[in-house]
Amino acid sequence: MFDIAWSELALIGVVALVVIGPKDLPVALYTAGKWMRKARLLARDFQSHLDDMVRQAELEDLRKQAQKVAQFDLTAEVTKMVDPTDSVRQALEINPTASLTATEVTPAPTSAPDGTVEGSADAKPAEPELPAIGSPAMPLILPESTPEAAAEPVPVAPAAMPVATPAPHAEHAGADAPAPAKS
Repeated sequence: MFDIAWSELALIGVVALVVIGPKDLPVALYTAGKWMRKARLLARDFQSHLDDMVRQAELEDLRKQAQKVAQFDLTAEVTKMVDPTDSVRQALEINPTASLTATEVTPAPTSAPDGTVEGSADAKPAEPELPAIGSPAMPLILPESTPEAAAEPVPVAPAAMPVATPAPHAEHAGADAPAPAKS
């Protein structure tokens, strides 16, 4: 503890025996033992308080790290790493006001087999083109299908479906066999 060798301890004992005397030496050693015990208890208590302070400081650091993790926005970080210029999101974004058809292209005038140019005044008027399906002029309307409507069978009139009767077999032919139906 104090790095004292046995020879130095023996020298201190001999000096104490001469100075204190053999009569008062046991009382002096008992008192020195009490002080050493109190010093050790104080040192142990001081060490435990220091350990508690260090533990609390570490817990405070851990609490701060846990708060940082709780406030961390994972989706923003992944988006920043995967698509830093935001071009993928813009390419996949659906614009509800945009038309579903491509832009219209006017064809160049061509000459017909009779020699007239289709874009000229003497050309025959062309048939009007129908608007594209899904454009604002002709919206795409899909029929609504419900599970109840799909599960219902379509009724068939009995007169529309011919009834076939099975032919009697040779082994079952007899009085119990039904008569064949005439159609």
